[in-house]
Amino acid sequence: MIKTKVHSVDPRRIDPAVMTEAAGILDKGGLVVFPTETVYGIAANLLHKGAMERLRGLKERSQDKPFTIHVSDRNDIEKYAVDILPRAFKLMNRFWPGPLTIVLRAPHDKTVGLRMPKNDIALRLLGSVDFPVVAPSANRAGHDAPRDAQQVVRDLDGIVDMILDGGTTECGRESTVVDISELPARVLREGVLSADEVLSAAAKKTVLFVCTGNSCRSVMAEYLLKKFLADGGRRDVDVVSAGTFAFLGMLPTQETQKLVRGLGFDPSGHRARRATEDLVRSSDLILAMERRHQEELMRLFPSEAGRIHLLGEYVRLQPFEAEIEDPIGKSEEFYNDCFLKIQDAVRKLGALL
Repeated sequence: MIKTKVHSVDPRRIDPAVMTEAAGILDKGGLVVFPTETVYGIAANLLHKGAMERLRGLKERSQDKPFTIHVSDRNDIEKYAVDILPRAFKLMNRFWPGPLTIVLRAPHDKTVGLRMPKNDIALRLLGSVDFPVVAPSANRAGHDAPRDAQQVVRDLDGIVDMILDGGTTECGRESTVVDISELPARVLREGVLSADEVLSAAAKKTVLFVCTGNSCRSVMAEYLLKKFLADGGRRDVDVVSAGTFAFLGMLPTQETQKLVRGLGFDPSGHRARRATEDLVRSSDLILAMERRHQEELMRLFPSEAGRIHLLGEYVRLQPFEAEIEDPIGKSEEFYNDCFLKIQDAVRKLGALL
């Protein structure tokens, strides 16, 4: 039996010395219990053979049943997963940090479970190490998952090396597990989040329209497609828009607002945003208004190039119509012509989705 250290940790004033000590224990193959928003977990260094043997023995888990890797930064997922689908990024954007474990493709035709907990102590600990950390619930096999450190002490005192006491966990139920290594997504375990909520988000395709400033053409396209989908009773597609060089928070032009209101929508709440990596990676289809937008997106996000298209080419408009010219600073008649051209393209697009 070992002597288990217990540290009380205030999540508002986390002692860096305690985090350094805990990280050192993990590095040497020790087991550290820490709080998440769901239940307490046992952290172990995935690369340390002795740590994994101890953890498997405690949890009575066989070699063919993997543990979930916990991360502190969404960018870390690409260290462990490959061929990540846009819907997976969409789930991360919506539910991370939070009580959702996402199963993704891994090298050598395997899969890997990943989770980013919504707890400052957990995130600080995970961010303090440079190796993968797995963290199943901090209980012996067959025992209840603990919500507080006192329950951990009763169950694991003398078995783990350190317990970080961060108070009672927020949820008290384990994370929901969804496999989105391929479509359709499957919920493997229902936890804090309902299966319906997760699967509903995973089932929707996302279409992203991109122009320059996200104040006219991409806004028109966004609301035109929303109108097309609503008229058809379709709820299987999310529609968003952005710009390659948008002034953040800018309203749509007055001419654009007038045209969108004619569709029965109020665009006054729309604010310009840029085409960020998160937005592009979580979109199934990215449609640019001009070739220069397409080229800029491909330059910025080369790994997503297969989903980036010129709207006019994607819906097979005539070559001379493929690019949709910017109406900024032009007449109301030009705006109307631009709107009609996008409307024609969107109708063709809607039939393809």
